[in-house]
Amino acid sequence: MKFSQDTLARFDKEAAKYPAEHRLSAVMACLAIVQHEQGHVSPAAEDALAAYLGVEPIAVHEVTTFYNMYNAQPVGTYKLNVCTNLPCQLRDGDKALAHLCRELGVEPYGTSADGRFTVQPCECLGACADAPVMLVNDRQMLSFMSHERLDELIEMLKAGDA
Repeated sequence: MKFSQDTLARFDKEAAKYPAEHRLSAVMACLAIVQHEQGHVSPAAEDALAAYLGVEPIAVHEVTTFYNMYNAQPVGTYKLNVCTNLPCQLRDGDKALAHLCRELGVEPYGTSADGRFTVQPCECLGACADAPVMLVNDRQMLSFMSHERLDELIEMLKAGDA
């Protein structure tokens, strides 16, 4: 895989923030660029980014797979991450995840048949007192997500697509 000149220029801008011997420090910003442009970070993109940064491919892969904000495969228009860490589980985070999966007809990490919704469990979002909490498209955090509020969210997102 080859990145466009524009993408490489964006990578250069991020890598320039760090000493040459620490180019790997730009990996998160570069992964965000790849994902924004391509929708996900493919293994080929990981390998190409590793070559650009001058590191082993596993160093990039470790970052991609550690953080749930990077998509290793294509996701739906709406990526719904539900916190299932222990404090959220104690306040029905696992039930919120199960409800979303049931309503959208998917398994965890699955994408709905229409391609609109991907539902995933995730680790701590830092709002334990507001559980169950979730993150929509890695940008908007929602708190106190009862089944009723989850249903309202699904309907609102569907209406936004219409």
